[in-house]
Amino acid sequence: LHTPMYFFLSNLSLVDICVTSNTVPKMLWNIQTQSKVITYEGCITQMYFFILFAVLDNFILTVMAYDRFVAICHPLHYMVIMNPRLCGLLVLVSWVIGAMVSLLHSLMALRLSFCSDLEIPHFFCELNQVVQLACSDNFLNNIVIYFSAVLLCGGPLSGILYSYSKIISSIRGIPSAHGKYKAFSTCASHLSVVSLFYGTVLGVYLSSAASQSSHSSATASVMYTVVTPMLNPFIYSLRN
Repeated sequence: LHTPMYFFLSNLSLVDICVTSNTVPKMLWNIQTQSKVITYEGCITQMYFFILFAVLDNFILTVMAYDRFVAICHPLHYMVIMNPRLCGLLVLVSWVIGAMVSLLHSLMALRLSFCSDLEIPHFFCELNQVVQLACSDNFLNNIVIYFSAVLLCGGPLSGILYSYSKIISSIRGIPSAHGKYKAFSTCASHLSVVSLFYGTVLGVYLSSAASQSSHSSATASVMYTVVTPMLNPFIYSLRN
């Protein structure tokens, strides 16, 4: 199990556990007690950790795509390129970027002023919902949210698509059908997880933009905060 793929997979599992631990216990407590109250400090803390782990999820999936690209397109140099130092550095950079982005959004949310007794139309403190409820000007916050969303989703997604375009091109060059199947099977689990992650995230925000209903947005958000992290272990366990 001491290979780059399982090192990245262990980090992905940790992040998935943290994502659900950040939102689900509070949601279950609200259902149990029939009380949906959260303090201002608690809301900012939950928002910080959710952004941190969401960004981490995104970057670790991208790193795993690069790992599959090297394994299939440069198999003879795989252990030289994907050495423990590089693997550790890639994960460390992912954590640093996630921490910086979540800190930026949290500090920008702290500069906003809010009226008392606000009701967030969501089951957790989602950044966009919190910013929209501010009594002060939130134009700068919205600009930063949209800019970072394009940068942090578009960049990693472009890297994943580029990696898989090279992987498909390399697989097509393999003469035997068995060789093609063997090469594709090594990245099938990762491709499933990536499709599930980006599919649910895009589905949530496209549906919420179309319907403008906070209830439907909250319901759809359960997909990427609860369902996706729950399915990831099943996908990789079946492969193993």
